[in-house]
Amino acid sequence: MTPAHADLSEGRPHLVVLDVNETLSDLAPMGEAFVEAGLDAGDAEAWFAGVLRDAFALTALGDNPGFAEIGGAALRIRLAAAGVADPAAGARRIMERFARLAPHPDVVPGLLALADQGCRIVTLSNGSADVARALLADTAAGAVVEHYLQVAEAGAWKPHSRAYAHALATTGVEAEQAMLVAVHPWDVEGARRAGLRTAWINRTGGGYPDHFAPADVEARSFVELAAALGASPV
Repeated sequence: MTPAHADLSEGRPHLVVLDVNETLSDLAPMGEAFVEAGLDAGDAEAWFAGVLRDAFALTALGDNPGFAEIGGAALRIRLAAAGVADPAAGARRIMERFARLAPHPDVVPGLLALADQGCRIVTLSNGSADVARALLADTAAGAVVEHYLQVAEAGAWKPHSRAYAHALATTGVEAEQAMLVAVHPWDVEGARRAGLRTAWINRTGGGYPDHFAPADVEARSFVELAAALGASPV
């Protein structure tokens, strides 16, 4: 399958920087966790979007909040509004489920294919590095991930430039030799403005927002991304 958009004129990236939540992890089971806690399955998507919104606001104000802190607080508010008897306990159970998500089926084979092509691989999450490590470390892809990075070490959430700079500084790679891979257009745009090359994983087949510049590469999966980069010059 041919990616809908691919600019590979600069060749294969030396470093692939991976977003984690939704890009690597399959959030579908979170709907069940929300139902078990007394909420609607559809609340999971709105909750995640709300966590990002509040964290982006705090980042713009100069703070560097923790994902679990904001996520837990937002859950307690939702659970209390729904009349759940113990919102704090319910929030803990949902956050524990969030930390035990599995990767999308395309992730492990795609990362192995990227590594076979000589790409170095790191994760860069707005959440905890431990969540990313739990997601991949016990899979075959665990052996090819050099670092599990988190924005807590960078001082700012993505899409702030400091977050991407942290990944580059850790690996010693220049921005133009690195590629950020994410399902979130806002993350792709942040990396682009920080000088990185970009890839958008479009699993849903949806359109890309016109208010952002398009990613250098668009692919429907990590396997397709690896195939596209494998066909590019080194």
